Amino acid sequence: MASLLSVIVAIVGNIISILLFLSPVGTFKRVVKKKSIENFSGITYVCTLLSTSLWTFYGILKPGGFLVATVNGAGAFLQSIYIILYLIYAPKDTKVKYLKLVGALNIGCLGLVIALILFVVHGSHRLNILGLLCAGLTLAMYGSPLSAMRTVMKTKSVEYMSFLLSFFLSLNAAVWSAYAVLVKDYFIGVPNAIGLVLGLAQLALYLAYHKQSGSTSKSMLEDLEEEGSAHLVQGDLQMGESKLKEKKKDWTLSKGRSLPKTPVSVSRQHSLQMIVRAHSLNPCELQSKWSLEDSDLKNAHAVNTHH
Repeated sequence: MASLLSVIVAIVGNIISILLFLSPVGTFKRVVKKKSIENFSGITYVCTLLSTSLWTFYGILKPGGFLVATVNGAGAFLQSIYIILYLIYAPKDTKVKYLKLVGALNIGCLGLVIALILFVVHGSHRLNILGLLCAGLTLAMYGSPLSAMRTVMKTKSVEYMSFLLSFFLSLNAAVWSAYAVLVKDYFIGVPNAIGLVLGLAQLALYLAYHKQSGSTSKSMLEDLEEEGSAHLVQGDLQMGESKLKEKKKDWTLSKGRSLPKTPVSVSRQHSLQMIVRAHSLNPCELQSKWSLEDSDLKNAHAVNTHH
């Protein structure tokens, strides 16, 4: 019964892990479309290739580790494709740098470990040494999002943290932790249990700062709206004063003869009253007010013309 349950859990773990391995597909579609790696870093894919290659070797050596080998073999294959695409579209200096890195880690280091395990180490020590190496690499990969967590706490924004990615990493760690308990494999269990704790911490951080990010955005939006309204009122006020001056000019020069000019003090008082009223009105009321003032001026102009 326990054996059947472990197989079912491992199959679920395979599905989730492969979905995670497929997550960079969108990134590389963009790379191929633009024929440029832009600012993307390829170090993650190089390290993941080393990790999945070693876990594949571990699954081959371990009795009953077939499902561990299959999922990591698929992961190693996908990482190889990502690295090839990265190298194709990388600039020359970046290409040389990553070719050296791939040669050192994925060929030199991996080849050395396999050779030592097969020809130098014997018996149960093989799985112990290989398991320790694999567990260390897995811990390093689960610890990589710590920088994103630090950024979230510093900026109080979840812009740089993906909720779905954090959720599926946590789910993946939980499934493989359960599998490790069922088959009593500490090399799989310990790093995935730590990964589960880190994943849950990321989710808690996301939920904590997601609300703050929303309230901050709302506050910024309100400030912008207030600033925009102030500019609108000021703009309408200036336009209204300009129209008033033009109407006064037409009024005083009607039909070639000057009419008595409005005293300066009255004009200033009238203008001051309009400014005071404008500051107490919203943009829509302000526009209606200017329309009424224009209408009054037109009527006055018509009366004086008939005189």
